[in-house]
Amino acid sequence: MTTRPTLFLTVGLPGVGKTTAARQIEAAEDALRLTKDEWVKALYGLANPPSASDVIEGRLIEVGLRALELGINVVIDFGLWARDERSALRQAAMARGASVAMRYFELPVAEQRRRLDRRLAEAPHTTWHMTDDELAEWAAVISVPTPGELDGSEPIGDPPAGFASWDDWRWHRWPASVPDDAP
Repeated sequence: MTTRPTLFLTVGLPGVGKTTAARQIEAAEDALRLTKDEWVKALYGLANPPSASDVIEGRLIEVGLRALELGINVVIDFGLWARDERSALRQAAMARGASVAMRYFELPVAEQRRRLDRRLAEAPHTTWHMTDDELAEWAAVISVPTPGELDGSEPIGDPPAGFASWDDWRWHRWPASVPDDAP
């Protein structure tokens, strides 16, 4: 008997435990783990260019969706702060016959700061410095998943206005290449 592959989505702000959980899921579920920060670090070192970040995410998503088609479990480890991002990935996984398991991580700000400082001190090659102002800005914009979104009982709904499908939105959100005017 064949089981459906699963797309695992880790959702949360920096330093809250997403990558640690993604590594655990990778081992426990024989999943392909796609952690954007590892790729950005490998390609750009100390730089973290926003234009490249979206392209790397898009490329990793396409690899992940292909893995699902091949019957391989996948862990997407990006943060996925926007509901539209999560909806597009849920739709894409389900269109490929996969199930979706979403995990949301949060911590008190002081613990998040402590973990980020420890990671920067112990493994600076894996991260970037993040200011308290950046953390506060990001906390203000994250769309926390609803209980129905987390357990999959809430319908995905229609894509945002101006997009015929979630696939169209996904290709717009995660472009296939870096724009010509990027540094």
